Order: sequence, then structure tokens, then C-alpha cells
Amino acid sequence: MDSAAADGPHSGPGPAANPLGHGPVLLLTDARLSDGRVVDVRISGDRIQAVGTAGGLGPLPALPGAPTSTTGARIDLKGYLLLPAPAEPHAHYDAAFSAALPTPPPETATDLTRRVTEAALTSLGYGATAQRTHVRIGDVHGLRRLEAVLTARQALRGLAELQAVAMPRLLTGLAGAEGRAQLREALKLGATAAGGCPELDPDPAGYVQVLLDAAREADCPVDLHTTAADPAQLARLAAALGPLRPRVVLGPCGALAPGGATVLAGSGVRVVCLPQNGCCTGLEGRSRGQRPGLLRELMEARVPLAAGGGALRDPANPVGRADPLEAAYLLAASGVLAPEAAYDAVSNQARAALGLPPVRVDAGFPAELLAVRGDSLPGALAGGHSRLVVHSGRVVSRTSAVREFADTVALALPRQSGGVDGG
Repeated sequence: MDSAAADGPHSGPGPAANPLGHGPVLLLTDARLSDGRVVDVRISGDRIQAVGTAGGLGPLPALPGAPTSTTGARIDLKGYLLLPAPAEPHAHYDAAFSAALPTPPPETATDLTRRVTEAALTSLGYGATAQRTHVRIGDVHGLRRLEAVLTARQALRGLAELQAVAMPRLLTGLAGAEGRAQLREALKLGATAAGGCPELDPDPAGYVQVLLDAAREADCPVDLHTTAADPAQLARLAAALGPLRPRVVLGPCGALAPGGATVLAGSGVRVVCLPQNGCCTGLEGRSRGQRPGLLRELMEARVPLAAGGGALRDPANPVGRADPLEAAYLLAASGVLAPEAAYDAVSNQARAALGLPPVRVDAGFPAELLAVRGDSLPGALAGGHSRLVVHSGRVVSRTSAVREFADTVALALPRQSGGVDGG
């Protein structure tokens, strides 16, 4: 049988024998940028040290204290597009992969930690070097789901940055006393942000106020999980946020009524949408879709917009994926965002929602990068399967996709240096 590889002569970033990880210096050669330039990129430690024309940066320097013949790693990225790494701003890893499990799913510490870790690694394999997951606390869950996320976060150090949003169900009145105590305990344990869904509490405004008080006390950001259907309610919420607004994220806001985007305009609040499954509530059951026209309204109001994956094969979306490029593809395919803006929503806008600095393929910026097979951003969004992921200057994941055809099909196809589909 003859075969044709989807990635042409380079089935993955070479050399094929190069292991994941490397020393303090990494040289990426012949990488194409989204503006069409082909460059070499030298990384030292966790920063991009230099970007130059292909072949213009010279050989790798010898490593300090090592034999003169020893250098860092060199990776050929010919045929690949080099981009700022995406981030996942809105996930539910404590429920990931639970769609096929018994109801209720097992919640032992071992099972929870395994599913959270698998979810984070799945997202990392697609390129998300920074991730934020919403975690239910209180009720029958106590803090065990959060503890599983924090255990996974520790295990993932050096591979990806994992943030946790503590989400109590109730915060007001006598019924919310346990939630208030557990929220403060969660933030002391290491939860990154205070969050939750105000609509689930009998007193949504009171819920928000308790949450904001806890966030101020812990000096942490706020990530509210809301459908935000009523613009008047949203206006009251925005007013209550006060000085915290630049550190507040709202998502997924899938049911936001017309006029809601105008309320958020200029507020400093960021919105995270979920193109892959429209909306989710953090509860059991299927999610509702995103209201048509919402994204256009948010863009026209210049509300900072990031995009996330949401459910990962849980009851809210049994076929959910954790691929940021799929989210960007859906944004671009909707016709509301150009491919460049769509990718920005899953990369630098998503990083901003997580409180992280921006990334550019330029000297001095964090070495958080994604190399994806393709010669242009639209091509990469349409089918970039082969990927190489760099976190803190270190190669942490590599995926190589090869497609084969039967003899008669392969012989009928013209041979192209870029492979069958460049993916």
C-alpha cells in the first residue's frame, strides 16, 4: 500500500528524536508567523530572547558550565505556524469525562484528581498552557473537588498553569452560612478566584455582595458564572462591583438580552463566551444555546471578549472538547469575528481574563507558544492537527497527525510539499 501523509515530509516538528523538554536554550527554526514572515526564535529560560530572519540567529550558544559541544535544543518548524499559546478561561474539570459515568459519578479523591488531571492534559495537548476551571464547593461536595484540583495543579507544575474558581451554590441567609465559611476556606487553601452563579441563590444581589466581600478580603479576582439574562439585573451587578470591575470576569452570559452589551460597555468587566456549547450553568443537565446575535452585540459595544471550551464530555455537553482552536474556528465561522480576532479571543484575551500578561512572538515576551501545522491562520483554524506546545520556554506537548489513503486514492492525488491537507 502506498500512503500519503497529511503533514507531508514533516509528520511532526523535527528532529523526530528530540525529546520533550530541553535545557535553558531552545531554538525554533523556519517558523511562519501569522503576518507571513518566516523566522527563527531563540528562547532562553521562560522568555523569548530573540526573533530573527530564518538562519539569522546563528548556532545555539554553549550551555554555561557544560562542554563546549553541548547546546540547547533546536526544533525545525518548517511548515508550521507559530502563535501565542491559547488559554482556557472557562472549564469544568471537576465534572470532566463524567457523561458516561454512573449518576452520581464516583467522587473519591483518586477519581476526581485523575479526571481533573486528564482534562488539563487534554487541553494542554491542544495548546492551552494556562487554564481556569470552575469548581463546585459546599453542599455534599464540601471542599473535596477543590482539593482534587489543587492536587492536580501541583502535579502539573512546569507543564501548565492551572487556576481554580471556588463556586459555592448558596451564600445568603441561614442556608448560605456553610457556603460563606467554605468560600473563605477555599480561598485560604489556594483557590485563585471567588466565583459562583448568583441566579442559584434566592438573593442574587446578596450573593454577589458576599462574594465581593470575600474577594476583597482575600485580594483575589472574581469570576461570576452567570446567564445574565436581564440587562437591568446586569446593570445592578456592574454597579455593585465597584473598584473590583477590572478584576471581574463574567461568563458565559449566553442568554444576555439585547441591551446587555451596552450595560457592560466601558465597565472594565470581561466576558467569556463558550462557542462550543453556547452556555452552561455549572449544574447537571444539558446546556442552553447562546442567543443569536449576542457576539456581534458584544463586539460592537467593545466589551473585552474571550472564548473558552466549557464542558468537556460532561452532562452539559457529552461531546464537548477542550480545543481552543475549535472555539476560534467557531467564532470565525460565525462571520462575526475575523480569524485574527477569533484567535485573539482564545489567546491574549483569554490570558487577560486569567490575569496573565500578553504574549507576542517577539523578544522579551513570555515563551508561551503554539506551533500548529499550516501556512496561515485560517488554514490552521480549519484543520491544524499537528501541534507543538511551549510553556515557560519548555516543550511540554507534541502531537503529530498522519493521514493515509488506499493505493488508488493516493496515486490520484497530486504530490504537494505541504501534504494532503496541511493538518
